[in-house]
Amino acid sequence: MDTITLTRPDDWHLHVRDGAVLKDVVHWSAARFGRAIIMPNLVPPVTTTQAAIAYRERIMAALPPGSDFDPLMTLYLTDNTPAEEIARAAASGVIQAIKLYPAGATTNSDSGVTDIAHCAEALEAIAAHDLTLCIHGEVTHPHTDIFDREALFLEQRLAPLLDQHPTLRVVLEHLTTKAAVDFVREGPSRLGATITPQHLLMNRNDLLAGGIRPHHYCLPILKRERDREALIAAATSGHPRFFLGTDSAPHALEAKETGCGCAGIFTAPIALELYAQAFDQAGALERLEGFASHFGADFYGLPRNTQTITLERAAQAIPASLPYGDSTIVPLHGGHDIAWRVATPNPHSA
Repeated sequence: MDTITLTRPDDWHLHVRDGAVLKDVVHWSAARFGRAIIMPNLVPPVTTTQAAIAYRERIMAALPPGSDFDPLMTLYLTDNTPAEEIARAAASGVIQAIKLYPAGATTNSDSGVTDIAHCAEALEAIAAHDLTLCIHGEVTHPHTDIFDREALFLEQRLAPLLDQHPTLRVVLEHLTTKAAVDFVREGPSRLGATITPQHLLMNRNDLLAGGIRPHHYCLPILKRERDREALIAAATSGHPRFFLGTDSAPHALEAKETGCGCAGIFTAPIALELYAQAFDQAGALERLEGFASHFGADFYGLPRNTQTITLERAAQAIPASLPYGDSTIVPLHGGHDIAWRVATPNPHSA
């Protein structure tokens, strides 16, 4: 199979930042995806419906002329988010989800949740208003090994949360371990999960062997090869609760190549092609459309897109860097070739 035509996919986990750099990054996602769940970890975080609506307006203004990309907004959950704010979010018509960051788990998460028990009323309201809770699933205890943070979260935080809120719809984001795959498979129908292209294509050797590669550093961190194999098996299985979420997370070159580099991998310019490469390597291209285009929309209760996009097996040279405000940004595999490309580039892709 040298070409594949898909229903236009959606990205169920995306960072587009804000301010001057917004215009430099959002067009890449708009060129390939119909919709995206937009992450709220700005500075300050997007904690109110009013702030989410204003952020959406800035995103819309940054899109190329004629784009029909639809940003689906989220609120940033804190220890003090009131149930009334959840009701306002549900009534807004543009907010689809609430994002739970454990405090200190990743970029700009310092205002996140310190104890899920503090959010009981907000969680009840999320379920009552049929919103989705998107979770960065890691514990953040300083003594916990960084490679164990996801697995411990499942046992210590997520399992009790699902028991305590039996109607709450949850997306466990950016799975990285076999333990997480098994947890979702065995979980209730209201538990879904996203998988990134980097976690399908790389393991921790790609981060650490032969020298530290800062542009491969993300959180949750890349894991063992057996974990990557479990993610491939889940993504290509046709299981309807595993779906696409790039977690594309741009940072300026100097913020990555520094003594304390930021976590995040910028995949937006080639994310769909990377998924095609992963599915192709697994011999499962015929299952890419479900994972990329159908299952996420179904889980969120939204209609599937009606447009299509065609990919072809052909070498694509990835620029070594791209504009990012007053700086530059390095996309994943920058300066190298990948095996797939969009057959008919969208006019908004450059």
